[in-house]
Amino acid sequence: MAEITGDQRVQSEVLEGLAAAVNHRHWFAELALPYLGSNPIEIGSGLGDYALEWAPHTARFTATEADPDRLIALKERLAGHPDIEVRQMLLPSQEDGAYTAAVSYNVLEHIEDDRRALQTMGRLVRPGGAVIIIVPAFPFAMSPVDIATGHVRRYTIRSLARVMSRADLRVERINYTNALGLIGYYMATSVFRLTPKEGAMVKLYDKLVLPATKAVEQRVRPPFGQSVFAVARRPR
Repeated sequence: MAEITGDQRVQSEVLEGLAAAVNHRHWFAELALPYLGSNPIEIGSGLGDYALEWAPHTARFTATEADPDRLIALKERLAGHPDIEVRQMLLPSQEDGAYTAAVSYNVLEHIEDDRRALQTMGRLVRPGGAVIIIVPAFPFAMSPVDIATGHVRRYTIRSLARVMSRADLRVERINYTNALGLIGYYMATSVFRLTPKEGAMVKLYDKLVLPATKAVEQRVRPPFGQSVFAVARRPR
């Protein structure tokens, strides 16, 4: 199985900072909803924030984590939700499944062999099922924070589409998202060498800037963004 990489302390700080960005989470959760189906699996559930957003819209939801300590915390947080199964999963693996979708946000960039990881996700879903991905965008934005949290790459639309096709997945939708977030992230992490974590700046951006960004991008897909969002299908 693949090695879990990155500074767990920094990863936890970043996860906690994203947990405070409520509008950001709602927006990105909405992107996946049309593709989840009734029985999806999430790869790399972290603190469980997205699982709690998605589970009410499904008949059954499976949340997973690779890191044993984070898995324990995830099980504790989701213990009161009988419709959510929590289990360990580390990609790539040889496991097969029949889930309606496999969704993975900000995980693929941690995995050295991303093609095999995507192949695993494809095998986890039934024929025609969706593989839903969000990854950080643009190699030029690779920062000390990326390296500390175990990122081995950042993607472009072209590079993500290419590896999805090599993993025998049929790309249905792929686009950049959160354009202003890329500018803010680059300035914060590469210029000022800050770590995105819970605080006034994150909450202010989430409350004032992000809703306007979302409103614009619901009408026009931007030519760049902080993330790449993609949906691919396992061939029938």
